[in-house]
Amino acid sequence: MEPAVLGGKLASSLMGPLLKRLFVADGPGAGLVDRPVRLRSLVSFRGEKRALVEKDVHKLAEHLVRQAVDSPGEPPFRAGEQIAVADALARRLLALGDLDMDDVQAVRLGHRELAAKLAHAAAAPDGLSPDARHFLDSATEWACLQILEFFTRRSTFVARTLVEQTRSQAELIAKIDALLARAPRPDARDTGFERRYRSYVAQHHNHLTIYGIDLRDSPDHWPLEVAYLSLEATADEERSLPGDGSGPAPATLRLPAEEALHAHDRVLLRGDAGSGKTTLVQWLAVTAAQEGARIPYVLPLRTLIRGGALPAPEAFLTAVSCPLSAPQGWAERVLAAGRGLVLVDGLDEIPDADRHGTRAWLLSLIHAFPGNRWLLTSRPSAVRPDWLAAEGFRELTLAPMRRTDVATFVRRWHTAARAPEFEGPLLDSLRTKRDLARLATNPLMCGLICALHRERRGYLPTGRKELYEAALTMLLARRDRERGMGSVDEVELGEETQLELLQRLAYALVLSGRIEMDLETAEAPLTSRPGPDFRTRARLPDTGTGPTSGHGMGRLPDTGKGPVLESTGPFLMGLSASRP
Repeated sequence: MEPAVLGGKLASSLMGPLLKRLFVADGPGAGLVDRPVRLRSLVSFRGEKRALVEKDVHKLAEHLVRQAVDSPGEPPFRAGEQIAVADALARRLLALGDLDMDDVQAVRLGHRELAAKLAHAAAAPDGLSPDARHFLDSATEWACLQILEFFTRRSTFVARTLVEQTRSQAELIAKIDALLARAPRPDARDTGFERRYRSYVAQHHNHLTIYGIDLRDSPDHWPLEVAYLSLEATADEERSLPGDGSGPAPATLRLPAEEALHAHDRVLLRGDAGSGKTTLVQWLAVTAAQEGARIPYVLPLRTLIRGGALPAPEAFLTAVSCPLSAPQGWAERVLAAGRGLVLVDGLDEIPDADRHGTRAWLLSLIHAFPGNRWLLTSRPSAVRPDWLAAEGFRELTLAPMRRTDVATFVRRWHTAARAPEFEGPLLDSLRTKRDLARLATNPLMCGLICALHRERRGYLPTGRKELYEAALTMLLARRDRERGMGSVDEVELGEETQLELLQRLAYALVLSGRIEMDLETAEAPLTSRPGPDFRTRARLPDTGTGPTSGHGMGRLPDTGKGPVLESTGPFLMGLSASRP
């Protein structure tokens, strides 16, 4: 029997006045007191103006139960349980005087929760049938509904409610003030500086520059949204095959590179030269600056290492020559709040001897400022696998550009360069010339090909020699110098010297039938004198017809003129053994 049905059987208009006898008569005044008025002082059988005694409450309960049993319809429980039910209901009503709450709190609690508290304070006796227990609970809820209705009609209730609301608001404000007093609060200087810093990052990193390309009427930089493509990042992992009891099988995870930090806060991203690592760093920085959720710090290691000791957070901006002056302690406050996006670029561009110290510096920052996001980029062979796995870094590798990515890049480049007449012919060449398509596997080489194609007014040679020579000049001499890298390990080598050393390495790889060598193996051909037939046999063919295989891994063609070496990864380096 629900309380609403029971209320209909008990005739609320008649039973309500009976329940009002449980409480003292309303007095004049608003009832504004310093302390809340508890229910025990309102009930007539416990207050100073006692009008009822415990015996009277039992009679009232017996009357309520009798009215429900005698009402038309099927009796709610067995007739022999009437006295026990009335006694249990009386004890629940008497428990009103034991509740430590006032009328406002009782109304806020609701009739069901109030009934549950009364039932807990005066449990039903053992031996009652399920029907009798259900009736008792329903009668208690109905009585509580009438009691709360009575409370809301009292003249002092509105005033008491306002008093309680005022007290609750004052307590809430006090708690908020206490929390704010303990929490670090950015002042107006921090807020104003962050607006300026975000704007600076968004403008400073919103373009891409190709270093070392000296071509007439060709742009050396263009907007980042033109150069950036959503490249894939891959990771090797093990997955269990459904229904296969053989255990986990190796699998390759693929995801958009810009989403690498969405699922993991710490990422070591590997990629070959020109694969787009730095471009991705710029994209993440610009996106973070525009969205405003995190504060980006772009930290090129080749720049940081010049100052000797790697910088603490307060020196992040000065270390990268940012012209803005941050408020004292701003960077540390950002990292302490977990709002930072720290992008450490180019682990491979610092000497081997400095990499252990760089690792310790990075980990000290991570341990001191948890909750931020960290990205470290490197070429694949700079550090061993799982170099930072123990510290929770997820390792990903940038994949080569797909054909659709190359086509998109070519279209964007020609739009930015305002040279639409060269776009179609170059796309046709990339579709029909396999050797050219094999070179266009990363943004750097795609940009170089676009620039050479425009410079030569739509002409690209059938062989690869001219394209290789432009790439070699960029890689061996101009690119690092124009990027401000200087020397690595304090060794300065001219382009001719570098070229001869690379010739020796390429020749040794061809003779051994290998595509990679370790440091000790590489030292031998660099320190020994080349054989008498070295320059004759190690000559770059200009036919451009040699076969290749693998992921940009060149199989050296035997054309009668000597070998061509193509390095690992998506960035293909053609090394000519002698200059023409």
